[in-house]
Amino acid sequence: MLLVIDIGNTNLTLGLYEKDKFGAHWRLATDHNRMPDEYGLQFLGLLQNAGKTVKDITGISLASVVPPLTGRVIQACEEYLKQKPLVVDAGIKTGIKIRYEDPRAVGADRVCDAVAVMKLYGGPACVVDFGTATTFNAITKDGEYLGGAITAGINLAAEALYTRAAKLPRIDLQLPPSVIGKNTIHAMQSGLLFGYVSMVEGMVNRFKTELGNDMKVIATGGLSEIIAKETKVIDVISPWLTLEGLRIIWEMNQ
Repeated sequence: MLLVIDIGNTNLTLGLYEKDKFGAHWRLATDHNRMPDEYGLQFLGLLQNAGKTVKDITGISLASVVPPLTGRVIQACEEYLKQKPLVVDAGIKTGIKIRYEDPRAVGADRVCDAVAVMKLYGGPACVVDFGTATTFNAITKDGEYLGGAITAGINLAAEALYTRAAKLPRIDLQLPPSVIGKNTIHAMQSGLLFGYVSMVEGMVNRFKTELGNDMKVIATGGLSEIIAKETKVIDVISPWLTLEGLRIIWEMNQ
């Protein structure tokens, strides 16, 4: 059984695969203060919750965009799960050609997303990842990662409004009853959620002018389902796309 781990700035996501069958999976808050022993014990608890033991784990595939945590999670895997993870980094086979000016600057999660999209859906494609940042990633029909666009994520924008505007409250990100908010909370929810929907629609149209009208649009990340329900430009909702990419990369490197 393969354990896949994606370390993001906001969430740490994990999943179990038996061959290509996706099993138990979890989305946890990223804790920058947690030590290797704490991660190790948490992993053991998750396995127990899924009815599995350390002996069931035959491999670990890991991606991280949080360098200070990468070593701690690797240490936890080695000491508690008795496996050395395959880390998505330079030198790992992915099947994706990176056309970025500096290929090393492309986040491991974006590489995993591109790998999964090419395997499952093919190109050309635009992957919209709703994470700490909202990223738009362009992949050609030949599996080349061209680059993309990066902007602040929805949660980050909401937190900025709360911290920088004295009279604006911290809000839950859920759809308001109407676009025109009748109170401050609904007005903020409308601006953030419907505003991001409109941004996605505009960016997708701009990407199509460069990649072609046959471009597929795949949404991933924790808020992908909320946004995708409000627009017709998204073809596929895949909240766990990065984990699927980690599985495929693992198989390619065995």
